[in-house]
Amino acid sequence: MKHARIAWSGAIQLAMESDGQLLITQGPHQGQRVDFDEVVWLPPLAPVPQPRTVIALGLNYADHAKELAFKAPEEPLAFMKGEASLIGHKALTLRPTDVKYMHYECELAVVIGRTARRVKKADAYDFVGGYTVANDYAIRDYLENWYRPNLRVKNRDTCTPIGPWLVDAADVHQRQGGPMALKLQTTVNGQVTQSGNTADMVFDVPTLIEYFSSFMTLNPGDLILTGTPDGIVNVNPGDVVVTEIEGIGALTNTLVKD
Repeated sequence: MKHARIAWSGAIQLAMESDGQLLITQGPHQGQRVDFDEVVWLPPLAPVPQPRTVIALGLNYADHAKELAFKAPEEPLAFMKGEASLIGHKALTLRPTDVKYMHYECELAVVIGRTARRVKKADAYDFVGGYTVANDYAIRDYLENWYRPNLRVKNRDTCTPIGPWLVDAADVHQRQGGPMALKLQTTVNGQVTQSGNTADMVFDVPTLIEYFSSFMTLNPGDLILTGTPDGIVNVNPGDVVVTEIEGIGALTNTLVKD
């Protein structure tokens, strides 16, 4: 099942995909159908009582590490992002006017479904609530260290589009290969610029959950952005970027001048 969180009719609504439309699932409009282009898409994540932890992986695809002239890491390389960077499907991302190189990163985002602490790899999928698509923009001009990007590179408002759907974990896990056999693709203005497969991750989803939960508690609603394959290119104001993951969805985002 594909879930969405939208702004429509003056309020935030929860909905699900149904026959090419959005079906409102709660509140006074429950049961009403609306078209995709009638709404404002929000990150498909329910509000959480505490600040949401967003963990992002660096160099988690061997081909991307090679693209940046690095060897694949021996343990997960991660950095934290603030929830304020998250925006929804069809939203606008600001590109600072003074930068020369800003690129997308198509990533599978894991949404934690229940409290995870010291989880074993064999049990890791039991703690996943669902999956969505993330586009983890980076600004190379501000980069000081590929291994630990500073805040201006990765943690900017509007620079982490996510969505459009939150797909139930069970729907993904029952696919052949589960979340570790999904095709990824990015297009810029309709031209394919990036393609890959989650099978090529250096550290798979269960390994990441085991690793992070070994020293920190993961709470419901927390996110793990699992990295990107090679194929990054510079994008400019006016460019329409679509990051798509097989079985999860196609996330559309447009760059505008800041």
